[in-house]
Amino acid sequence: MTSPEINAADILDLGRRTLTIEADAVRALTDRLDTSFLRAVDACLNCTGRVVVSGMGKSGHIGRKISATLASTGTPAFFMHPAEASHGDLGMITAQDVVLALSNSGESSELVSILPLIKRKGARLIAMTGNPQSTLAREADIHLDAGVAQEACPHNLAPTASTTAALALGDALAVATLFARGFTAEDFARSHPGGSLGRRLLVHVRDLMHTGEALPVVTETDSLKEALLEMTRKGLGMTAVVDAEGRLTGIFTDGDLRRLLDRDVDVRTLMIREVMKRQPRTIAEDVLAVEAVRLMQEAKVNGLLTVDAQGRLTGALNMHDLLRAGVV
Repeated sequence: MTSPEINAADILDLGRRTLTIEADAVRALTDRLDTSFLRAVDACLNCTGRVVVSGMGKSGHIGRKISATLASTGTPAFFMHPAEASHGDLGMITAQDVVLALSNSGESSELVSILPLIKRKGARLIAMTGNPQSTLAREADIHLDAGVAQEACPHNLAPTASTTAALALGDALAVATLFARGFTAEDFARSHPGGSLGRRLLVHVRDLMHTGEALPVVTETDSLKEALLEMTRKGLGMTAVVDAEGRLTGIFTDGDLRRLLDRDVDVRTLMIREVMKRQPRTIAEDVLAVEAVRLMQEAKVNGLLTVDAQGRLTGALNMHDLLRAGVV
């Protein structure tokens, strides 16, 4: 609730102004990307150690996120607090590392005081500042200009637009390095195996499909009654139908059974070949499980079958398998 003395329209205007200022600050960075950015990407790409990100205050918070983004996209990185650096944490830095130092003013005393030691260790230094004439910018091997025209704070004091710009520039650095490295979606998933993203990107149909004794299958010479018993035993809501050589010829599902019962037929006398759906949809074992989700949704079906190169049945999966695996 806002105070009665505060005009709601003014609050909305300030919120919109903040977003506009920050969006303009990020947009302005595009015109400043030059050879320095290319050199920074090259430094990260060819770093044989780690990218050590450092910054004080709000810049430190942004630096932590940048280091996490770099690490998750193929560039080993970690955050080092500059105040702790001068009390022993400088031992984390080696000559094979690249140091990415963030400071809007470029004069953060904690960072400036450790510059000579970083240089002595032989690590390359990338500075991201809002002041190209600052001490940090001058001493760096590479400088990235993250300057903004103004902060979104009404007093032009609180780091707002400047931190947004630094975060965006850090993302640009990470994404460009990712691209130059040839980092793939599968590589990304390997860095995120515990989350839903990793499951979506790494799980293949072969990892989820039912095979062997768990695979519901009958032959064309079986009765519908035998097919229903097989569906009940295996619990996938369907059964595959194969010929004498094991080649897939059809499928029968719970939905097919309901539609058959609407026709008021005697299911005890029917053969499965009379009621099965021929040329069923199949999917390859080696495709990602998310592709199975897409195919099921497009076809409005709850199950798919897999076959080998000769058309012989190899497996089956349904939407419940995908849900249990966290793919959906």
